[in-house]
Amino acid sequence: MALKNQYMIDLLETVKRRNAGEPEFIQAVTEVFESLEPVIEKRPDFVAEGVLDRLVEPERQIIFRVPWVDDNGNTQVNRGFRVQYNSAIGPYKGGIRLHPSVYLGIIKFLGFEQVFKNSLTTLPMGGGKGGSDFDPKGKSDKEVMRFCQSFMTELYRHIGADCDVPAGDIGTGAREIGYMFGQYKRITNEFTGVLTGKGLTYGGSLARKEATGFGLCYFTNEMLKANGKSFEGSTVVISGSGNVAIYATQKATELGAKVVALSDSNGYIYDPNGIDLDCVKQIKEVERKRIKEYVNTHPDATYTEGCKGIWTIKCDIALPCATQNEIDAESAAILAKNGCYCVSEGANMPSTPDAIAVYFANNMLYGPAKAANAGGVATSGLEMSQNSERLSWTFEEVDGKLKGIMKNIFKACDDAAKEYGLEGNYMAGANIAGFLKVAEAMKAQGCV
Repeated sequence: MALKNQYMIDLLETVKRRNAGEPEFIQAVTEVFESLEPVIEKRPDFVAEGVLDRLVEPERQIIFRVPWVDDNGNTQVNRGFRVQYNSAIGPYKGGIRLHPSVYLGIIKFLGFEQVFKNSLTTLPMGGGKGGSDFDPKGKSDKEVMRFCQSFMTELYRHIGADCDVPAGDIGTGAREIGYMFGQYKRITNEFTGVLTGKGLTYGGSLARKEATGFGLCYFTNEMLKANGKSFEGSTVVISGSGNVAIYATQKATELGAKVVALSDSNGYIYDPNGIDLDCVKQIKEVERKRIKEYVNTHPDATYTEGCKGIWTIKCDIALPCATQNEIDAESAAILAKNGCYCVSEGANMPSTPDAIAVYFANNMLYGPAKAANAGGVATSGLEMSQNSERLSWTFEEVDGKLKGIMKNIFKACDDAAKEYGLEGNYMAGANIAGFLKVAEAMKAQGCV
């Protein structure tokens, strides 16, 4: 969809010029701008106050060196990032991604998306994101510890419980969070809720590990119900096999679906009998092995090298939970042809703009990441609340609050889409609802 508002056209060109070589960030900004055009037409005060001009620039971008020593005694050097994107409605909040693909543009796109996602939760959290091009795969626990300690030795001076609260993301699980938290505590001599996703023995929240996957299914279930459909009796394909994919598989199954496929960065498994989740948890969470191990104990299952083919498997519902831009127009067209009527995103921006156009052209239900996968950061916000109160809620309490938040997020997206004449376009609804809260706060706080 081409922009028609000249102010937004000119501002987008400025974004492209200032952020050349960062296609993910430009893609994220473009998608949001296309959704916000009717809002800007209706609210010229946002233009006068320069809200969008400020929103496309992070408040702060931090890049630093991360030296660490491997098990052979050799010095390795990675690059660390923290983008503190927007603090209009609360302290910066967002994960730390450890993956070789990480560079500033990835972190900026994730931080930009996080602003809207956190706004949708209704919790007082701004948007931020961090990470490094360090790859924890194949590293020993001691190597990961030394990297995490070096990373936090620089990062600690930029974060705090009322300033910036990082969390996990791709490559950053309970092990990495534990090492980072330990180093922060050691340096600052403070035991505060400065990181979320912590272990249960030192301030973590029950249901945090499950939250993004569970939340994805809670949001998707609301979207399905609003359109006369259900998980019950459906066939589901899920990409990825990390926390999000594993717990989306669990919740979708509990809601009556049959999940038949999962993947990792090497390839995907297909089990026509339905995924044996206990086996996947053993492989991925305990043994830390590749998903192909699954077929060694499941003779009816098949493993295929490469990830793209997972979207050729016939399904009713697709839940991409791996990484950005994993579904392109070709894959989206195959999903539509095979009768898939719903795509809901557990990963951050897993669908290309051309893929999204295919969804809309085929009247498929589409749950955008900033709404559908907000369960993780919502529960991180609940962890922050527990830390502040020195309390620990039960799993049922946290899960109940999470379910309520995800139902409210869907309602906010649905209501905003209807208000601006875009009924059924939950992508536009999410962008509009998330933006309005942040924009009003920015306007009220003046030119900062």
